[in-house]
Amino acid sequence: MKRPPATCWIRLKGTLSDGVSRTQVLLEVNALANAKLGKLDMAMKNIEKSGLQKDNAREIKYFKDSKAKYLTRYCQIISIAGEHKRALDTLDAAFRHADSNPKMVAVYKEIYKKVHGNVDGVDQHIKSLQDQAYQQYYKEVEKSYIAGDSITITGKFPHPDGSGEMLTLFDANKPVKNIALTNLAGQPVKLSDMAGKILVVDFWTTGCTPCVAAFAGFEKVVADYKQEPFKLFVVNIFETEDAVKTFVERRGITLDVLRDEPNEAFNINGTPTKIIYDPMGNIRFYAVGYAGSTDREYYKLKAMVEIVKARGAVAKNNQGK
Repeated sequence: MKRPPATCWIRLKGTLSDGVSRTQVLLEVNALANAKLGKLDMAMKNIEKSGLQKDNAREIKYFKDSKAKYLTRYCQIISIAGEHKRALDTLDAAFRHADSNPKMVAVYKEIYKKVHGNVDGVDQHIKSLQDQAYQQYYKEVEKSYIAGDSITITGKFPHPDGSGEMLTLFDANKPVKNIALTNLAGQPVKLSDMAGKILVVDFWTTGCTPCVAAFAGFEKVVADYKQEPFKLFVVNIFETEDAVKTFVERRGITLDVLRDEPNEAFNINGTPTKIIYDPMGNIRFYAVGYAGSTDREYYKLKAMVEIVKARGAVAKNNQGK
């Protein structure tokens, strides 16, 4: 059997040391607890120690919602200290740039009320900020759309060291209709059965932290398209059925999980990797890595789905003329 690649592509040598360390997170939690107890000097001291300005660790897209969690705690602390407007402005920027997650909404509403005296219009305002973020990532994602009809492709991505070298990410060397994988019940799942649907296959391992971090965003996409011809599978590679089952049950993962223990179907060389097929079986997008927040992961994948839908509708209209 082939040896597995680096568990996560962003863990290649030289790209990650400690990430967002336990010390930083503990300092944040301690700072917020002290702020709520009225010990603002200690709170500010600890939140400064853990802050973004120290090492940019939270800009590394590795741990789930790392920057969003920091910003939420930070804004709670400075709001308790009386800086409500600065806290609200900071959260505005977080939503606008998708450094956010669903849990940030409740904190935003609390601080919004302190600034405005009520929560009138807050839901519409949050939606406006979220729409701005979505449109930003729609435009970004659109650039990577694969226009030519391609049922097979070798996916490549730039080496994380910035050298410009292109690394092979996967080799989809056979049509998706010819691929069958197994589910957690050990039953075969023919991907040919997904014909006529937009299909997303995302590859992961239980030891890949950013892989699992992305799942919360995927769940939101699945919920959006549950009534449409759409299917998303998260495909585990290199691990046994029992190991994957245990992990899925322990984590409460609700996504549809398939397995490719020998990694033969796509020869994946880094995780997380996702491939998006149009209803005709053409590969229209592929991407590597975790987007950094639940909201950003959601916006990016949703944009891919919407672009595939829009381009498909245009092609159908042109054929009918």
